[in-house]
Amino acid sequence: MILTRDIILAAIKAREIIIEPFDINSLEAASYNVTLAHKIRVFREGLNEIDVTEIGMSANGLQGITTVVEIPPDGYYLLKPGELVLGMTVETLTLPPNIGAWLQGRSRFARMGLMVHITASFIQPGISNRQVFEIYNASRNAIKMQAGARIAQVIFERCEGEAHYTGIFAAQKDI
Repeated sequence: MILTRDIILAAIKAREIIIEPFDINSLEAASYNVTLAHKIRVFREGLNEIDVTEIGMSANGLQGITTVVEIPPDGYYLLKPGELVLGMTVETLTLPPNIGAWLQGRSRFARMGLMVHITASFIQPGISNRQVFEIYNASRNAIKMQAGARIAQVIFERCEGEAHYTGIFAAQKDI
């Protein structure tokens, strides 16, 4: 079952769900808005091949084919049409073993062609990390991306049973 605002807030007050930093203004009817951090990972141009088996073996697998770019506090990153970059939430999410979540784009940004995840939207129960955005510009226009923008939302859902994510991204804190 998807958790609504009052249940999410009760879980946060009970420290069952931990969101750091937490902003009550980001809490919606059945979701919590998360913000884009100031660092993004940009893919280098001119790559002809990426080996998915090689990249998938390590949490740092993309470092050799990407560059970290900082978005200045008073500036933006101009996301070109058809460009994919990786971003990260400012917030660290800690979930108990009986709650999973979904990272979804917000409709106001989707309507202009901004995708914040391509296929990896599920947040495993028992996780404690910052979430990665797979940001893609599906529009014909360049999109200005500013750090601190609430570009996505997290939808919480109770699980039947309990589980703890222990994969390669379990403790990811940096892009």
